[in-house]
Amino acid sequence: MKKNLHPGYFNTQIICACGHIVETRATTKEAMHVEICSQCHPFFTGKQKLVDTAGRIERFRKKYGMKEAKPAAPAS
Repeated sequence: MKKNLHPGYFNTQIICACGHIVETRATTKEAMHVEICSQCHPFFTGKQKLVDTAGRIERFRKKYGMKEAKPAAPAS
């Protein structure tokens, strides 16, 4: 194998705009700044909302004959 071919692998920090810091390893020594992370992203925090514009979901259900999903009855 050739020597000095691969880049170095250093401990570094990923810093989010919300202030959350993640310690990881990367090929750069400098801290990386990101705009969004798993602590503040709506998908991971459960705050994501589905927006039904112009009744698209209802039209789909009517077109394909789908009904609302009913919760399962508790087992006795």
